[in-house]
Amino acid sequence: MKSLVIYDSTYGNTEKIAQAIAAALPDEAKAVRSKDAGIAELASTDLLILGAPTNGGRPTPEMLKFLQKLTKSNVGGKKAASFDTRISARWVGIFGYAAGKIAKRLQKQGASLVADPEPFFVQGTEGPLKDGEEERAAAWAKELAGK
Repeated sequence: MKSLVIYDSTYGNTEKIAQAIAAALPDEAKAVRSKDAGIAELASTDLLILGAPTNGGRPTPEMLKFLQKLTKSNVGGKKAASFDTRISARWVGIFGYAAGKIAKRLQKQGASLVADPEPFFVQGTEGPLKDGEEERAAAWAKELAGK
C-alpha cells in the first residue's frame, strides 16, 4: 500500500504529527508539505492523509490552495483521512476546525473517508505539542492502515 501524507505547518507542530503518521504507516509512505505536493503523485496513492493547523476555523491558505486542486479525477475512490492541530480552548470551536473542512472537500471530490477527522492538540498558539500527541498520531496511522 502506498500512502501519502500531505500537510501544511506554521510552527512545526503539524509537521511533527505528519512525520509521525508517515513513519507509522506500513509499506511505502511519505509526508510532503502541501506547497511541494504534486497532483500527479495522487495517481499511485492508495491512502491519502491531509492535515493542517486550524487557522481562523479553517486550514492554512497554503493548504486551501492545495485543496482547490483536488478533483473527482485525482481523488475519487481513494481512501482518505484528515487531521489538524489545534488548541483545546472552547472558544476555538466557534469557527470550526481545519480537519472537518479538509474532510468535506475530500468527500465532495469522491474520496472515501476511512476515519472521522482527527484533532491533535498543541499548548498555546505556537505549541509545543501536548505530551503524547506524536505517539497518538502514530497509533492513529496504524488504525488507518488497517482499514
